[in-house]
Amino acid sequence: MKFSYANTTQILFGQGQIGAITKLIERTSKVLVLYGGGSIKRNGVYLQVAEALSDYHWLEFSGIEANPTVETLDKAVALCKTEKVDLILAVGGGSVIDGAKYVAAAAHYDGEGWDILIGKHKPQSAIPLGAVLTLPATGSESNANSVITKAATHQKMAFAAPCVLPRFAVMDPDVMKTLPEKQLVNGIVDAWVHVCEQYITKASGALVQDGYAETLLRSLKTLGETFEDRDNDLWRANLMWTANQALNGLIAVGVEQDWSTHMIGHELTAIWGVDHARSLAIVQPWLLRNQIEFKRAKLEQMGRNVFGLTDSEDLAERTIDKIEAFYHSLNVSTQLTEHQDGKSAAVDAVIERLEHHGFTALSENQSITPVEARQILEKAIA
Repeated sequence: MKFSYANTTQILFGQGQIGAITKLIERTSKVLVLYGGGSIKRNGVYLQVAEALSDYHWLEFSGIEANPTVETLDKAVALCKTEKVDLILAVGGGSVIDGAKYVAAAAHYDGEGWDILIGKHKPQSAIPLGAVLTLPATGSESNANSVITKAATHQKMAFAAPCVLPRFAVMDPDVMKTLPEKQLVNGIVDAWVHVCEQYITKASGALVQDGYAETLLRSLKTLGETFEDRDNDLWRANLMWTANQALNGLIAVGVEQDWSTHMIGHELTAIWGVDHARSLAIVQPWLLRNQIEFKRAKLEQMGRNVFGLTDSEDLAERTIDKIEAFYHSLNVSTQLTEHQDGKSAAVDAVIERLEHHGFTALSENQSITPVEARQILEKAIA
C-alpha cells in the first residue's frame, strides 16, 4: 500500500444542523444556492436555508435535473461569472451536488465547460462550495467526483478534481422523511455498488480497507432487510452516514478499483433514462459472473464475511446469487426492460457508445473489452 489521502470536508451531521451553515460561510460572501425541481420548498429545507442566509447577499438557481445536464448548468456558470459569486451552496442530492462541482470549476475557466468532462481542461481552481444533502446515495457531498450529462449527444461523463471537494456538508437525516420509497431504495443500491467497485477486485491483504468495506456492506444489507422500519430516525441516520462513507475515498486508498459497472450503467441512463442506481443493479450481477475468475477470491471473501456463507467450490457463484437476491428483495430488477427496440439493437447501442468513449478495456484488469461487454449486456438486457 502506498497512497496519499486527505478529506477536508467538514461534516455537520444530525438533526437541526442546517442553521449551522452560518458558522462556516463568511458574512461578506455572495452565495449562489443551487437546487433541483423544487422538492426542497415542499419539505421545508428551502425555508431553513433561506432563514440561515437571511443576513447574507444570496441568489438562487433552480431546475438542475436528476441527471444534471451541461446545457442547464452552463446557465448557472454564466450567472456565477456575472454576479461574481463567492460560494456555491448545493441543496439537494448527488445530482445537484455533482452539478455544483461542474459550475464551480467551469466558472473559473474561459473555454467550454464540457472540456472538463472530455479531459481537455483539468480544473486547478474553482469557486468554493458547500452542500446541504437531501438524498443519501452518492457520497458526492464529501468527495471530488462529478458526473454530468450532455443532453444534445446523450453523453454521460465523469470528472474528478480536488478543487471541487466541498468545504462543508450538512447531513440532517430529517430531510429524508418525505423521500419516496423508490429513492430510499436507490440510495441503498447506489451505496452498495459504490462499495463493491472498490472491494470486489483483487485480494490485496489491505485489512482496514477490506474490513471497513465489509462493515459498510453489512450495514446496507441490514438496512435493506429492515426496510419496513425506514420511518425511523436511526434507520435514516444509518443510511445517510453509510452512503457517505461508501464513497468518501477511504476504502479506495491503497487498493485496486473497478468502476466498470458504472461505465456500462451510465450508458443505460444516458440512452433510456434508467435511474442511476437501478442501472448498476442491472449490470453488476452479470458483470461479476462474466469476470468471476478474476474476482473469485474477493467474492469468496465477501460471501463469508458479508453473507455468512460456508466454504464450497461454488462459493463465489453463490455470493453473486446473494447479491442479485438482495436487489430483488428491494424490488429492483437485474435486467433492462426500458429499451424500446429489439434486444440486439439495444446491445449494439451500448457497445457503440462505449467504443466512442474509448472504454474498450474496463475493470481493474482491463479485461472487459467490447467482446466481454457484449456478453454482459446479452444477459443484462431482457
